[in-house]
Amino acid sequence: MTERPPHGSARPGGRTARTRAAVLAAAYEELDRDSFAALTLDRLARRSGVHVSTIRRRWRTVEGVVVDLLAEHSATLPTPDTGDFRRDLTQLAQAIADFNNALRNRNVIQGLLAAAAHDSRVEEIVRAAFVRRTEEVTLIARQAVERGEIPEGTEAREVIAALAAPLYYRVLVLRGFIDERLVHTSVETTYQAARSGVFVREGDREGDREGDREGDRKG
Repeated sequence: MTERPPHGSARPGGRTARTRAAVLAAAYEELDRDSFAALTLDRLARRSGVHVSTIRRRWRTVEGVVVDLLAEHSATLPTPDTGDFRRDLTQLAQAIADFNNALRNRNVIQGLLAAAAHDSRVEEIVRAAFVRRTEEVTLIARQAVERGEIPEGTEAREVIAALAAPLYYRVLVLRGFIDERLVHTSVETTYQAARSGVFVREGDREGDREGDREGDRKG
């Protein structure tokens, strides 16, 4: 038996591509008007003009459509590369804010996380999407290490997690908007912590201490 392809996967171009574009556009428009909980395959069919059986055959569920939508729109977020660590952090934090402050994007994220709580398949897909995006933007920290702006051994993923955590706490827990003040405090807290070595791997930190002690003995 042939394994079913992932949600929304198909050869690009032609009618298949038009169908996907119409359904994803319909989902995006619906989420700008209402919550994830109100989204149904029938509503997607009415707005997109694509028959509900076609949507069900390709994506199976509303969650499948929205997972595909999340993958498409998260891929458009840039990875800052200004040559300056603080500016890169600022641009990334602002991009996260802009994305999540749009009602439809916030509905996508909140809805998928709610679905993931009782659907392990959705949970796995959402986790993979966030992990992939986190790995992409670790470039910011890795290049900062190469330029000597932050210490060797800095855990790049921990830098990104520290920056993003308060932003997503505001959106997903407090259900509020990310304002300029939160962007600024998240950037400055992460920047100063990284500069001071807070995110350096423990083994590297111990090695530095041993090197300092050895230098003191020789001196």
